[in-house]
Amino acid sequence: MRKKNFIKSLLATFCVSLLLVSCGKEHSASRTTGWNYNDPENGGFNVVDAPMQITGPGLVAIEGGTFTMGATTENPYYEWNNNSRQVTVSSFYMDQTEVSNLDYLEYIHWLKRVYGSDYPEMVNRALPDTLVWRTSLTYNEPMVEIYFRHPAYRDYPVVGVTWLQANEYALWRSDRVNEKLLVDAGALSYNNNQSKDNYFSTDAYLAGTYVSTVNNATEVTETMSGESISNDLYADSTSVNTSVNAGNSTDNFVNPSENLKMEDGIILPKYRLPTEAEWEYAALGLIGNTQNEVIMERKVYPWNTDGLRSNIYSFQGSFIANFKRGKGDYMGVAGSLNDGSVFPAPVATYWPNDYGLFNMAGNVSEWVLDVYRPLSYEDFNDYNPYRGNFIAINNIPDSLLTDVTNDSIKKILHETYNLNHKDGDYMSILNYQTSPSESSEVYTSHMYDYGKTTLISDKSRVYKGGSWADGPYYLSPSIRRFMNEDESSSTVGFRCAMNKIGNALAR
Repeated sequence: MRKKNFIKSLLATFCVSLLLVSCGKEHSASRTTGWNYNDPENGGFNVVDAPMQITGPGLVAIEGGTFTMGATTENPYYEWNNNSRQVTVSSFYMDQTEVSNLDYLEYIHWLKRVYGSDYPEMVNRALPDTLVWRTSLTYNEPMVEIYFRHPAYRDYPVVGVTWLQANEYALWRSDRVNEKLLVDAGALSYNNNQSKDNYFSTDAYLAGTYVSTVNNATEVTETMSGESISNDLYADSTSVNTSVNAGNSTDNFVNPSENLKMEDGIILPKYRLPTEAEWEYAALGLIGNTQNEVIMERKVYPWNTDGLRSNIYSFQGSFIANFKRGKGDYMGVAGSLNDGSVFPAPVATYWPNDYGLFNMAGNVSEWVLDVYRPLSYEDFNDYNPYRGNFIAINNIPDSLLTDVTNDSIKKILHETYNLNHKDGDYMSILNYQTSPSESSEVYTSHMYDYGKTTLISDKSRVYKGGSWADGPYYLSPSIRRFMNEDESSSTVGFRCAMNKIGNALAR
């Protein structure tokens, strides 16, 4: 009897194992219902193999982990805005270099092609402010005219870009990358005649409102990363229409309701600015400074030395970042220039840190997503900390907005608008049970009083890292500074990041 039961158990285990193995094959059966996947005779529920996320152009995988975020050196200005705290950052992707003039010129070219004749203001709104080079009692006029456009500066970091403009660039880049992936996968033919009324955007495509042509869906093409994507899957899928499945020409139009979906595993998450925690974590490059889950030391700079010169024998004494060495010394003495750049240097200059990222100290400072508040560290979540998310008010049920007092509405708005969540002002400690008859002036009089008692407002955004015009203190990734989101500078640029899907390990 015991032997018989053992054989039954063995057979059951074998059957389950066979089912699990077969799940990755075409027309494999569901472990939940027993019905076949990818079977047009069974409704065509489409299940793709679980691919690794394609690494978007320009990005480097940053393997996440825990680290001590915050000040690594004494603050000479006695600012109490950056106490050390232990946090964890998820794995993500980040641009290997700062966004260059060439990168941004490609963006401007696309805007001119799509909007230029009808809405030139769309182009003008995106242009960098080249007047940031103009400074009182300084002869920088040639930089005003040539830095952004002359080919000699095409590999230099774009500057004069506001936080708002950087975010618009990231969205545009997301759409162009996803459009290329869909074209490579055979789901779209490239439309060179896109206009203001019909241009590709990821959101419009997923919503089914972008109309374009499709290629033969059974072709196999090469992706940007060199990985092959087989489109035989789509021949049996409801993702493309039947005329395309039959192998017709590229002139067939996609039914908007039958576009590829996020579930098909081709479309990438959006490019965006990195959060302050992500930027600081990536800049420190601690992956090259750990042993058996122990961080060997708190690094002050992105390199493995507390000095500003190389300690490698072949390059002994050479500077390893583009920064201001001292008062009036931006580049050194003729004949032995310390960096060869009085202003920014090309984006891939100097050695990268242990994540392979260039210029995470010096060259230009960089915008990050976060709203600036000096006391954010006190109430930050210790997992993916970020100040600035917003929960849409239209997600609040109408029942909560019925017969409410003004104070109640303010409470709801405050709790959904996380720019100001526990930021240390009066609203953060307000007793929401206050009588509705209390004057609204009392409610707002203890907010950050911009222009009178502080320069901090809801438009204040953090930027990180030192620049070509900064001294050594600002080269530490932990240093926090802020500027209004609609302002720009000759010392501030940016780079993009992207969420990493699935496996947290870097690849």
